[in-house]
Formats: sequence, structure tokens, C-alpha cells
Amino acid sequence: MPTEARTDRPALLGAAHLGLDEFGDDVRHRSLIERRMRHVGGSVLFFDDPVQLVRGEGVWLFDDEGRRYLDCYNNVASVGHCHPEVVEALTEQAGRLNTHTRYLHESVVAYAEKLASLMPDGLDVCTFVCTGTEANDLALRIARTVTGHTGAVVMESSYHGNSTTVDALSTVAHPAPDDRPDWLVTAEPPNTYRGPYRRGEHDELGARYASHVADAVAELDARGHGTAAFLCDTIFDSHGGLEAPEDYFRLAYAHVRAAGGLCIADEVQAGLARTGAWWGFEHYGVVPDIVTLGKPMGDGHPIGIVVTRREIAELFAARAVYFNTFGGNPVSAAVGTKVLEIVEREDLPRRCAEAGALLRHRLEELKDRHPVIGDVRGLGTFLGIELVEDRTARTPAAALARRVPEAMKSHGVLMGLSGRYGNVLKVRPPLVFTTGHVDQLVDTLDLVLTELCRTGTDEA
Repeated sequence: MPTEARTDRPALLGAAHLGLDEFGDDVRHRSLIERRMRHVGGSVLFFDDPVQLVRGEGVWLFDDEGRRYLDCYNNVASVGHCHPEVVEALTEQAGRLNTHTRYLHESVVAYAEKLASLMPDGLDVCTFVCTGTEANDLALRIARTVTGHTGAVVMESSYHGNSTTVDALSTVAHPAPDDRPDWLVTAEPPNTYRGPYRRGEHDELGARYASHVADAVAELDARGHGTAAFLCDTIFDSHGGLEAPEDYFRLAYAHVRAAGGLCIADEVQAGLARTGAWWGFEHYGVVPDIVTLGKPMGDGHPIGIVVTRREIAELFAARAVYFNTFGGNPVSAAVGTKVLEIVEREDLPRRCAEAGALLRHRLEELKDRHPVIGDVRGLGTFLGIELVEDRTARTPAAALARRVPEAMKSHGVLMGLSGRYGNVLKVRPPLVFTTGHVDQLVDTLDLVLTELCRTGTDEA
């Protein structure tokens, strides 16, 4: 039964609902929820009383009663919900031609050229797919084909997608070691707040955490798989928006490459200006062998991309055949190109860096007033706010965290949850989030934490 399964689902889904019996009889849209549960598979719904959204504009979402919400969760609508230029590019090309990529089309090639020009030198071959899951699936396939190895290293409690292969890489959904394939080994994520090595308590944090990657590589060798790939995102979304030590990726990549493996940067969350740079890996001074991109690239239109070096692409092409019916179609190319134009023209990497710096400053001030906030971290406009019952013990305040998004919604702000223990508030708004929106988010969170903590004290 879904209610019983609540304790078994990943902690970051602690505030989600999977079954009809998890809703009260008084929810506004019970009939619609019943229809959805009956006919729509994978019906994960947020909130005790789910909101029915009918319109979006910029950073705003509107429900069926006309209520406006500040969207601090949705990184899919990267340049803003229903951006008029993106809508125009999509509809204009859809009205002219939309077909697969086994014919020549100028816009598809031009999109690949433009994207490659925004990557470090050498990352210049693009393969188009439709989703981040497909991108990660293909990236692992490329790594295995090129290296001749089969093993993979990912972070413990990671999430990378949901195909059969990539689901196995998403260890947040498979916490039991016996539920994982033999070719997969995990490494402890670089959580310098509550992990085994912590800020202010240990030195050489990057080297200490990178040594776990070295241990994983050695384990794959011992199992006879070798290391094909190290797949890691650079914002650690499922872990609560961690910031890795500055030298972590450089050292971890060195361990992987010494074993003959390839380094894959999952940029589905961190890429496209989110962190205050075009790509999250830029913060760490590394160049991956393969980069995977996804949802933000299309502002809501499904686009996924694998970007790699020419020699890797040519080795893969010599040994395998890959094509994708919908990936890189002319409509997707038109949308993707327009999104890149908007990000570049509006200098969204700089704007995300500025808005993120202000937001982090305001949240640090909030931390001084609310002992329940244990840590504030992240890059650009992807931040994690970790809630704890006790700052010294760092006990996760998961029960309180589950109540915060619901309370924020009632005050007109949408946000999410993350973290291995489900106690990290996730702030991840569209890229066009401005300094003016920061005040509304922080002031509302201040109000909500005050209300919830007072209520909790009264109930105790």
C-alpha cells in the first residue's frame, strides 16, 4: 500500500504523495487526483492539497483560481515560463518542418556549433537526445565502448535519471547494497557540513573525499570490471546542493583517468548559468571527458545532449551505431538555439551569480535568527538550506522540513526538498530570478519558520 511505502521511499520524497489514500477527503481537486491516479502512471504529487497550475509567466505560476506563486523550484523553465521568444521559435519551426535528423537541416548543425563554442576547447561534438536520462544512458554506453571497461562510480544517494541502466546509477532509489549491480560502486559525497570530513574540523577536505573515489576505482578493479566512468553532477542536487572543496574534482578525475576511465559531468541541474557560470564544472577548474545536458536547455521543451571530445566520438562511432528519432529535431534545435541566445544576451550567468550571492547573504542572516537552520550552501541560484533539530548534533529536522514547502505554498512561494535525510530545502528558481524576488522568498521563509517553530514548541 502507498501509505506503508512512505517509509521506504527516498527521503527527499518524504513530502510527496504517491497514492490516493495519502490525501484527505477535503482536498480541492480530489476528483482530478482520482482520475490521475487511475490513468496516469508515476503520479508523484507535491503538497497535501495539490495546486492545479494553469499558466506561467517568467518566475510566476498561476493556479486555477488565479492565485500567483513565486516559483523557486522549477529549473525546467530556465529562461522563464512561456518566454515569448521561445514560444515563437517553437511554433514558427513547428509550422514549417519537424522531422528526424537523418536529413540535413541547417539549424541542427548551427545549434551544435553554437553549443560547442560555449564549451571548453576540445568538447566539440554533440549528440542530441530528448532527456537527461537518455544523455546519461548514452554517456555510460560511450564510456564502456571506448574504454573497454564496464564499471561505474557514482556518489552514494545520487540521482541521474530513470532508464533501466541509469536507474541503477541513481542510488538514492536503491539504498540497499544488494539492490545494486556488481559493476557499480559508490563514493561518499563531499558533504563538508555533516559528512565524515567537515569544515573547521579536518584539513585537505578535497583529497580526503577524492580518496573515496580512488577506493571505488580499486574495488571495481578487484571485481574484474575496471572503471569505464565516474558520473557525478557538480551541484549534488539529491544531496542538498553541496559545494565540493575546490580541488575535489581535479583529484577525483585524476584517480579515474589513471585507471583508464572517463569523467562524465552530469550538468542537467548545474548547467546553463545556474551556478553563476555557463557550466558547473567551471567552478572547479576541470574539463570533463563527457558532459550531459538536459531539461533547462529547452525552457520546458524536451532536449538532452551529450557533448564530448572528437576522438571519443569517433571511437564510439567506429564500434557502435546510435541514432535518436526525436533528439535534435528542427523544432528542438530552434528552441535550444533561442534559449542560448537569451542566456547570452541577458548575461544570465552573471545575473545568477549576483542574485545567488544576495540570496545566500540574506539566508545567512536568516540563519542567525533561526537556530533550526544548520547550514546554507550552494552555487549561484541553486542553494540548499539544511534544517536541524540541534546544531551541535546536526540532527536532521526532517519532520519540520516536510512542513515547510506546504507552508510556503500557502504564502505564495513554491520550493522543494532534497538531501539524503529529506531535511534540506531546495531553492532552484528559473534563471531570470532577480534580486527583487530574493526579498519575497527570504521574508516568506522567515515568516514560515517562525510560525512552524512556534507551533512545534506549543505542541511540545
